[in-house]
Amino acid sequence: MAMSYNSKDEVDGGPPCAPGGAAKNRRPDNTAFKQQRLPAWQPILTAGTVLPTFFIIGLIFIPIGIGIFVTSNNIREIEIDYTGIDPSSPCNKCLSRNVTPCICTINFTLEQSFEGNVFMYYGLSNFYQNHRRYVKSRDDSQLNGDPTALLNPSKECEPYRRNEDKPIAPCGAIANSMFNDTLELFLVVNGSFSTAIPLKKKGIAWWTDKNVKFRNPPGEGPLQERFKDTTKPVNWVKPVYLLDSDQDNNGFINEDFIVWMRTAALPTFRKLYRIIERKSDLHPTLPAGDYFLNIKYNYPVHSFDGRKRMILSTISWMGGKNPFLGIAYITTGSISFLLGVVLLVINHKYRNSSNTADITI
Repeated sequence: MAMSYNSKDEVDGGPPCAPGGAAKNRRPDNTAFKQQRLPAWQPILTAGTVLPTFFIIGLIFIPIGIGIFVTSNNIREIEIDYTGIDPSSPCNKCLSRNVTPCICTINFTLEQSFEGNVFMYYGLSNFYQNHRRYVKSRDDSQLNGDPTALLNPSKECEPYRRNEDKPIAPCGAIANSMFNDTLELFLVVNGSFSTAIPLKKKGIAWWTDKNVKFRNPPGEGPLQERFKDTTKPVNWVKPVYLLDSDQDNNGFINEDFIVWMRTAALPTFRKLYRIIERKSDLHPTLPAGDYFLNIKYNYPVHSFDGRKRMILSTISWMGGKNPFLGIAYITTGSISFLLGVVLLVINHKYRNSSNTADITI
């Protein structure tokens, strides 16, 4: 049976109910909340409230920005590009595939001493670790030591899921492209002798990654036995259970591997490679002088116009060298202070004027 519609019914709260039925009312309850009668506060912007706000923001942000900027500039940092694009570079010979293995040496000088712990990074440019398919090309269950995922990796790892009818461990494009250059640092003493700088390779990964997200397959035997029936990634020289002689830094819990598996957001990035710990408060960690960097050149970047570099850096309470935050604070504070001055002049000029229409912009 069809029912006619009357707009008046909607205004009055709906169609009339059947005879003898309970009356239906769609009107909101007569409460302060539902009838929108709650008390409200609406600020009235006046010169007396707005101008001090601009000046306070400027007076707070500018000193903070200057402090952050000065702190960032006090951080010692040196960056050495060893890609070998320049024909005069010692690593230019390593661009040829016929030179294997290739070892090159780059000399450099530290003009100022590096105090405190020094962090050695490797940097890559034009390497897009943020590509969607690249980021998904991994199996977190396998990396967490799941025996089932070890022998049957996720399909997200294709085409680096299986090789020679064996599952790849670790599977995926991220693991397959792991950085594998070897960097060694030496201090030149008296112009002829050299001393190797000890590089700490443990403690470079996040604690949660090392102790929670990454696990070797369970078992009591040698690590090689736990990875049996698997094969190494296509681009790797040795399998995952031979990454380090230290069993606490081998397999899926190898910290160089863990650092690489945390993908970067931008195509130009740096990752922590080693730590140079300070041994004495009386002597700098890296004194000013001549050094040379020994590089076992394995990682190819020339095919995609990439660049490789080594970075030595100290840190402060705000982390590594990054002047952007200080500049942002100084810029914001300066703009706020300048606006405060402009508005103060305008207010002083026209506050006694009775006709606001005379104000022209």
